[in-house]
Amino acid sequence: MSDSVIEIHAVTKSFRRDPVLRGMSLQVERGRTFAFLGRNGAGKTTAIRLLLGLLNRDGGEIRVLGLDPATDPLTLRGRVGYLAEDQTMYGWMRAAEILRFVAPFYPTWDHELALRYAREFEVPLGTKIKHLSKGQNVRLGLVLALAHRPELVILDDPALGLDPIMRKQFNRDLITHLQGEGRTVFYSSHLLYEVEPVADEVAILDRGQVVRQCETESLRRDVKQITLRHDALVLIDQDVILDRRPDGLETAIVVSNAEYVMEKLCREGVEHRLVDLNLDEIFEAYVSGQRGEPIHLRQAFEPTGSQS
Repeated sequence: MSDSVIEIHAVTKSFRRDPVLRGMSLQVERGRTFAFLGRNGAGKTTAIRLLLGLLNRDGGEIRVLGLDPATDPLTLRGRVGYLAEDQTMYGWMRAAEILRFVAPFYPTWDHELALRYAREFEVPLGTKIKHLSKGQNVRLGLVLALAHRPELVILDDPALGLDPIMRKQFNRDLITHLQGEGRTVFYSSHLLYEVEPVADEVAILDRGQVVRQCETESLRRDVKQITLRHDALVLIDQDVILDRRPDGLETAIVVSNAEYVMEKLCREGVEHRLVDLNLDEIFEAYVSGQRGEPIHLRQAFEPTGSQS
């Protein structure tokens, strides 16, 4: 029996004639904190809306907690906690009132748990929602997303718009209250330096497709920057180069299989320098790297600045 909480296979989605998802596939295992990464407009929110049954896909297969969101969306949403970037609530209600208002929609709602979360997240229950700060609104939304004890929590860049301190506080709460309970978390964001310490695994979405899915530590281990002479580029398979930036007589390249490349360069006695990259730099290499034209032996050994 599969232990996958989310399974997406070859999913397509277009709006009119504009394709947004182009055969996207990924898989999320139970108990993981999974970061779904992509630039603004890459299709992250569209994919999440498909997962929740808020949109219908054009093609492909989706299973969330074993259910097809297109045919059983209400049952699915009862088992999923969802917090969106643009989540809106009734401003005239007090925070305590919206907890009671939402409760009947979830058979598994635990009001004592909701109150405990509200205390831990420092949500002022007696305050009207329209008077809450942005940070307090995010925390209230998190209470609403968690109080029915969901098996899966989907967060669509919910802390966007918070100041850096509040964003760190939010991620601390995420780690403490979700990872500590073994929940499966699907976390969409484009602020990667904050995702990096949280995520067990990442998927990078670019042009409607997942171009890399990998454990966070494996990704950092596999993708490195190597600086070497121009003439040594012929030794490296071009399909592992994600980015290249010439600098004088050398070129800095980002490669997707660093161990293999390093072994080859060492065998050939090629001098080089290795630089570790953070998740933000790795993401940039995948989605906007300058791969360039294939290097041919003759042109690689031409002196810099030579003229025909």
